[in-house]
Amino acid sequence: MLSARDVAGFVRKNVLPRRALFLAAAAFTLFFAWPTCADQHASSATTVLDLSLEGEVNPILATYIDEGLADAASRQAALVVITMDTPGGLSDSMKDIIQHILNAPMPVVVYVSPTGSRGASAGFFILLSADIAAMAPGTHTGAASPLIGIGAYPVAIDETLRRKITNDATAFLRSFADKRGRNPQLAETAVTEARAFTEKEALDGKMIDLIATSEEDLLHKLDGREITRFDGTKIKLALVNHVRAQFQLSGRQRFLARIVAPDIFFLLLIVGVLGLYTEFTHPGMIVPGVLGGISLLLALYAMQLLPVNIAGILLILLAIAMFILEAKFTSHGVLAVGGIISMLLGAVFLIRSPLTSGGVSLGIALAVTLPFAAITVFLMRLVLRSRQWKSSTGREELLGAQGVVVSPLAATAEGLIRIHGELWRAVSPTNVPEGREVRVVKVEGLKLHVEPV
Repeated sequence: MLSARDVAGFVRKNVLPRRALFLAAAAFTLFFAWPTCADQHASSATTVLDLSLEGEVNPILATYIDEGLADAASRQAALVVITMDTPGGLSDSMKDIIQHILNAPMPVVVYVSPTGSRGASAGFFILLSADIAAMAPGTHTGAASPLIGIGAYPVAIDETLRRKITNDATAFLRSFADKRGRNPQLAETAVTEARAFTEKEALDGKMIDLIATSEEDLLHKLDGREITRFDGTKIKLALVNHVRAQFQLSGRQRFLARIVAPDIFFLLLIVGVLGLYTEFTHPGMIVPGVLGGISLLLALYAMQLLPVNIAGILLILLAIAMFILEAKFTSHGVLAVGGIISMLLGAVFLIRSPLTSGGVSLGIALAVTLPFAAITVFLMRLVLRSRQWKSSTGREELLGAQGVVVSPLAATAEGLIRIHGELWRAVSPTNVPEGREVRVVKVEGLKLHVEPV
């Protein structure tokens, strides 16, 4: 029979070491398993990628949206939110954005925000193409009538052509608005009648899906919502445990977005031409040539991205020719006025974007054309006037110069005259007394032929 001391010794030798070993093993397992649990928790979080579409719709912004959607696909994001505030832009860029939204592997939300923003013209088309169309309070959308003109200033066109462009725009809108379950009939009035809608009018008209006060409110309202994709598949959004990620414009894209804006492109084109013209007419100034060359190269780069119309370029070149001719010929301003009209028309036709405008604004066109005309005519007149100036050095300088007779001049004998503080031998066909003023009519070597003044 074991005593109490024997039992206590057995416990100390066998049970306690095993318990300590068990606790150490548990701690070791927990230590190495904890990061794995954390990783599994992080991987279970839903990624929501945020994009921003601000300013005029142009090729650089279209590339940015395309790259953002591709980045969302690589992250396996559950949702993409495009926050939009745009007055419209180029039709080709708009169609490129819509095509990528329709083909995106994940749901895309277009959200007109913050308060005071708009999704006008091209932005209206983009808004209705999204899986979820949302607007913030105090925003508006619509006004998507086709325009051909300078910015928001339409130019009269043939009625048949207008109907053709309008019908093309409405058919394009119906092609995705109807499949998104929106109201195509009301949406068409934004194109045919240039109607605009507040967020409440758009929601009541079944053109958008919801109104949200903020992005967090938007995601809260979308959590658990079942949506139908463009291909007909249904997806239920689970956004309770979501992680927000931002996809920003790169520095290069921000710089290029400025260049491809129609107003900036037109300004670079004119500054480039004017700078090179100034350098050619006044060699050695250097600065105008450098600035003109850089501006023209940037304009040529933008020309590769923008839908430039060759007719606009030719009209601008014709305007430059008219300004030069105005300086050479007396046209009483007819050539100058013709050049101004030609350059304004060139600005009208410079950018081809009949569906949603996006051309050069009237203010920029006038602000650039009028100073350009004045500077071009002024520089050319300086060049022409410089060709009539006498040479200020050499023999030619003495022709027509006046001097004073120092030694009398006889009809058959040489005398001395003082010109510009110098003494010259001179002859005259008549007698000229000392102190009389004479004018140089011919230079023959070191001898001057003069006549009395």
